[in-house]
Amino acid sequence: MSRTLIKDAMVVNEGLVQRASVLIENETIAGIFESDAPQADTVIDAAGKWLLPGVIDDHVHFRDPGLTHKADMASESLAAAAGGVTTVFDMPNCIPQTVTLDALNDKFSHAAETCIVNHSFYLGATHDNLNQIEKIDPSRVCGVKLFMGSSTGGMLLDDRDSLKALFNAAPVPVAVHCEETSIINANMERYTTQYGSEPPVKYHPLIRSEEACYASTSKALDVAAGTNVHLHILHLTTAHELELFSNGPLQGKQFTAEACPAHLWFTDADYSTKGTRIKCNPAIKTAADRDALRLALTDGHIDVIGTDHAPHLLSEKQGGCRTAASGMPVLPYSLPAMLELMERGILKMTDVVRLMCHNPAQIFSIKERGYIRQGYKADLTLVSRTDQGYTVSDADVPNKCGWTPFDGDEFHWRVCATWVNGHTVYDNGHFDTSIKGQPVKFKRL
Repeated sequence: MSRTLIKDAMVVNEGLVQRASVLIENETIAGIFESDAPQADTVIDAAGKWLLPGVIDDHVHFRDPGLTHKADMASESLAAAAGGVTTVFDMPNCIPQTVTLDALNDKFSHAAETCIVNHSFYLGATHDNLNQIEKIDPSRVCGVKLFMGSSTGGMLLDDRDSLKALFNAAPVPVAVHCEETSIINANMERYTTQYGSEPPVKYHPLIRSEEACYASTSKALDVAAGTNVHLHILHLTTAHELELFSNGPLQGKQFTAEACPAHLWFTDADYSTKGTRIKCNPAIKTAADRDALRLALTDGHIDVIGTDHAPHLLSEKQGGCRTAASGMPVLPYSLPAMLELMERGILKMTDVVRLMCHNPAQIFSIKERGYIRQGYKADLTLVSRTDQGYTVSDADVPNKCGWTPFDGDEFHWRVCATWVNGHTVYDNGHFDTSIKGQPVKFKRL
């Protein structure tokens, strides 16, 4: 039996911060000790550092298979581990799209050989794969991904009858991208008439507008009402949408909401300096929207932080509103970015852990992960703070695409180490790629 003791850390868990030592035996947490820590084969002095549960990212695009020139399961799981992320849920818009159970099984097999963090995969919803969705194994599959906005390939699904059928059939949570395509298309026509075939990127949030987001989100919630589906609305970007959600306790919520670090960090003013690096769908919007999202992190309207990590090569980000690729690589800086918001007084470290670790585990009914508890899997991350801060640089990212939207920004928090199922997969810039993550298990009826 292998025993590792992480000694004298500030342990952040379930609303508390306390100095303690955590004992790992093989893959699990064997105990939390405020004093009289036991002997261990390996002792890690964590004094002056903070120990958190491993981050659960419910929203990543690892681009594997089919788009591996810009990202793949191996490279992006390294980026996840470097950012303290120990579990990822990967999206279906790869090539081929993950819209059949065979494609889903292929992803699980590939991840077992290449992914150093724990994982599950969404099955994409189409007009003709309801029979596949009905056969999902709820103990193995995180959810169904629904695109209710402009999408490639056949995963756009927004008519009310098809939505109702999906919501009634899905045995797992349905995660939804909400933007109204007809509004986007009308806006694009208006802006191309005025500014030519390639409107500058500063108009992106006016084309993929607040109105387009609100119309789609309100439609999704309206159709889902009266069904038993758990609807999880991804990447909220507007203050107006927040009005559609309850700020009550997470337990019992039918509708939950995710925010992304990029929408909590940037505003439309940043297009002037960051350009298409911060072009994503839904678009980054106004400072008022960003500030409303920040407030919602602590008032109960936002339930989860997910990254929407979506790598592209910088060469694919050239152009404007029409041709520049939408999406950005957010790992491995999602946790440091959220801790930087804590640094600015926007939320507490216990809020960061609740939104990035506990709540994803609860919403998706993850078995034995997301908390620092005896008997749970030892998915952990150790972070530290530096008074002088440091500047984020493209040169430092492990992502295959080689850049980050946070390039040039100043942070004070770093991830020091990450444990996945008790194994040290990341340690101050060094990775152990011999370790592979596990498929996530879900405790659903």
